[in-house]
Amino acid sequence: MYGGNWTITERIPEHLAPYIVQQDPSMYTAIDHASWRFILRISKAFFSKHAHQKYLDGLEEAGISSERIPLISEMDERLRRFGWRAVAVSGFIPPAAFMEFQSLGVLPIACDMRKLENLAYTPAPDIVHEAAGHAPIIADPEYSAYLRQYGEVSRKAIFSDQDMAVYQAIRNLSEVKEDPHSTTSRIVDAQKQLDEAVAAQTLLSEATLLARMNWWTVEYGLVGSLESPKIYGAGLLSSVGESYNCLGPNVRKLPLTVGCVDTPYDITRPQPQLFVTPNFRTLSQVLEQFAETMAFRVGGMAALHRALEARAVTTTELDSGLQVGGKLIEVLTDSLGNPGYLRFDGPSQLAFEEIEIENQGARHHAHGFGTPVGQVVWKGSLRSPASLSDAELRGVTELQFDSNVRVRGTITGTTRRAGALVIITWKDCTVVQGDRVLFQPEWGVFDMACGTKVVSVYGGAPDRGRYLMATEDFPRRLGFQKTNLTDENIALNELYARVRKLRERGLRPESAQQLAEIHAQLLTGHPHDWLLRMELLELDQTWKLQAPWRSQVLAKLAEIAKTNMEIEKMIRRGMELLT
Repeated sequence: MYGGNWTITERIPEHLAPYIVQQDPSMYTAIDHASWRFILRISKAFFSKHAHQKYLDGLEEAGISSERIPLISEMDERLRRFGWRAVAVSGFIPPAAFMEFQSLGVLPIACDMRKLENLAYTPAPDIVHEAAGHAPIIADPEYSAYLRQYGEVSRKAIFSDQDMAVYQAIRNLSEVKEDPHSTTSRIVDAQKQLDEAVAAQTLLSEATLLARMNWWTVEYGLVGSLESPKIYGAGLLSSVGESYNCLGPNVRKLPLTVGCVDTPYDITRPQPQLFVTPNFRTLSQVLEQFAETMAFRVGGMAALHRALEARAVTTTELDSGLQVGGKLIEVLTDSLGNPGYLRFDGPSQLAFEEIEIENQGARHHAHGFGTPVGQVVWKGSLRSPASLSDAELRGVTELQFDSNVRVRGTITGTTRRAGALVIITWKDCTVVQGDRVLFQPEWGVFDMACGTKVVSVYGGAPDRGRYLMATEDFPRRLGFQKTNLTDENIALNELYARVRKLRERGLRPESAQQLAEIHAQLLTGHPHDWLLRMELLELDQTWKLQAPWRSQVLAKLAEIAKTNMEIEKMIRRGMELLT
């Protein structure tokens, strides 16, 4: 069992299971619940006017209450009604894993809660962003269809080694910023590492471009007219600071087109422009336009060039259906510039319909893989090697390809899938193109892939679970739910818990005296806390106490507001709720 009541089923591939963690409600502090409540209360007040109409209804439909941090197991039950599921994860998970979850109709929800200091915005995925940001709009069927389509398309995107360096730097920065024990120097160092990784990113991979589309739609998207758009992006719905300002004239509003992928973004700063889609159907149309340009649709040399540039594991699919997963390092061409021989470095995998072929995994091809591609010269004509029968191959000791690649040796076996020959296995084999030797007998058996052309190239290995297990890159149990409780805030947390209990219990004769005691302890022990003072004001107003300490609280909040611009905004918005 993982993530509440989620049971791993055939819908969750084995290699995704380690990213799922157990949500532990006891790890949330009273400060966390107060932060959640404050965010949801000001969000509902603001977004009722400025968010897509599905937002408020979606909160209820997804089982999200203002009064407490939601249980992901309960959200999972609610999301099933829309054909989705929810699982708990910890912080950033690799983009490829996140998108694979999404393509399966599973919403990964980071179960950590942001610190009170980062209440307005945090770069780290947290339960505010995932639950209160992503989940509500999923209830809209057209938007839901776009999310799943995006997951399916992005799962095919080619990631580069530079992409992974940026991902690791972003993950590190977000974890450092949300660590209650982080020092200023640690945060500065983490930011420097991210800046260096971004500066070194010279390749605009498919994954990078799709990440931009995701940012300008799923995370920071607006919907409606350019003159009066509504918010639907989860990044804005969960950022009570930036969402408050994004609709103003200082942020440019641009019509959403496939050209949005040419606009980079910075996760650490407010965005200077946002893109507006007229409706959610347009999202799918724009995504389809981009998908038509991707290597998994284009195929051929153009797709292979992207794999070469990425210097990462990709899958090359031939017209026979055979898929080769590995790090492509060289493509030899024929006289017309078509691929004639493919070389892969390091662990490689042969698969069909994304299922590893027996004895053709990354352990068998641990040091690389190579194969000719194209037609063979057969009795005076050209034939696809995939069309050859076992009877025709009996006694054959040499195959010559139209790319001038020659394979000589003894055929020891064949592998067929869906009626096509996909692998010919040779022993004592030599492979040459002109004077260049591509394979020698002492290297072992030669498993020759059969296919005349490359029809698709996409990111990752075809059978990802088996590939990761064979290469020892299979993810171990990642992360755990973090707590914001520290030695320094234990006493303050107890005061938050007392106020929460008073509010839930309702007004009693002794309530006024207890609130006065809490206020006195805030004065002496916690001069910089603003949120609990806001809660005291709320109870004083709700219960019509006209407490003598009210003026002191107001004066103290005005004093605290002068120390930090973001806190000033939060206090101002809290006061708007009261008035």
